[in-house]
Amino acid sequence: MNSTGKIPNLKEIADRLAIQDVLYRHCRGVDRADADLLKSAYWPEAEVAYGAYNGPAHPFCENLPTTITKYAATQHRVTNTIVDFKDNDAVVESYVMAHHYSAQPDEADVEMTYLGRYIDHMQRRGDYWKIMFRWVVMDWNQNVQATAILKGAPFDGLARGQRLPGDPLYQMQNDIFGDF
Repeated sequence: MNSTGKIPNLKEIADRLAIQDVLYRHCRGVDRADADLLKSAYWPEAEVAYGAYNGPAHPFCENLPTTITKYAATQHRVTNTIVDFKDNDAVVESYVMAHHYSAQPDEADVEMTYLGRYIDHMQRRGDYWKIMFRWVVMDWNQNVQATAILKGAPFDGLARGQRLPGDPLYQMQNDIFGDF
């Protein structure tokens, strides 16, 4: 099981890149509130254990865009990804840091930072890797008063991140690929 430092063969490199793509697109799906992109990271019968929600992944993905938009913005990042393979299955541990910006109408805005891990059972079927089970593990979090400065130099004129479909990413994809 422990293959620390072993040089991977080309197939394993391709598998690791496909798994990485699933993880990154899942983060994009959360931050852009894109249910279809989120569902594309999971096999249809997949399950998730997100604490407040434990059950089938696809309904979770369909409801996440509504719940995540209570935050003005979010940004999820995965790092330190370690993959252990056995045939068409993999156990994937990724560290996750997620920032959640909450605009408060009558008081100071709040930023909640979540630090934890995703522990995924991923499965390959044909040429695709997807999540079969995701277990979210929290190491800690913090809530602090936000000090965001969104106007003035050097921020004037910058494009702003948004949810689906208004985010600049979707605009560029449509400009280049057509109805994407």
